[in-house]
Amino acid sequence: MNDTNVSYEEKAALLKALAHPLRLRIVRGLLKCGCRNVGCMEANTGQSQSSISQHLMRLKAAGIVKCARSGNEVYYEIADPEIAAVVAALFGDGEGEYQCTTSR
Repeated sequence: MNDTNVSYEEKAALLKALAHPLRLRIVRGLLKCGCRNVGCMEANTGQSQSSISQHLMRLKAAGIVKCARSGNEVYYEIADPEIAAVVAALFGDGEGEYQCTTSR
């Protein structure tokens, strides 16, 4: 088997960053609903702002999400379009269901 073009470390790091129920829920929510702020995520998950913020920091460090400031609000969106395929495979979603605003 010749896997010279595949970085197993990178793929494992991506999966590790997604390997928490709340992070997975945040990512799927961003894919389904597009750009969002922490307040909206609080309302949809029932989790605290601090908990969501900690998980967003982990997702941002992994390159899964990116953020943009608009006034006092910070809005998050998916940074890597590859994430849509991974999440779609996990949940059996069609990638067409996602409103990912990431430029490809």
